[in-house]
Amino acid sequence: MNNDNSFEYTYSAREQEELLKIREKYLPRQESRLDQLRRLDSSVTKKATAAALSLGIPSSLVLGTGMSCCIVWGDALMLPGIAVGILGIAGMALSYPLYTRTIRKERARIAPEILRLTEEPHL
Repeated sequence: MNNDNSFEYTYSAREQEELLKIREKYLPRQESRLDQLRRLDSSVTKKATAAALSLGIPSSLVLGTGMSCCIVWGDALMLPGIAVGILGIAGMALSYPLYTRTIRKERARIAPEILRLTEEPHL
């Protein structure tokens, strides 16, 4: 008489696939060179976009405030409203040059790393 107290269970194909997906999340991952290149390249545009938006959005709100001063309060705040509106337009106009400057600066900063990754021989 064999008194084996072990328990054995086999998962279905769907359960096995789900188990493997969950397991994969917890395994240490090696980032490939292509993934590194994509991450570095996208970091440049993300930083530039964030800088341009952080100037452009408040500037558009300043422009809207100036327009409201001119339209709603008319004669009393017309000149200050125009000045505030021009300030908002100037900020919005500077958003794109800020974007291009940030792109250029960040690309120059990460260029050595990008070139190093692209010059390595493929494994």
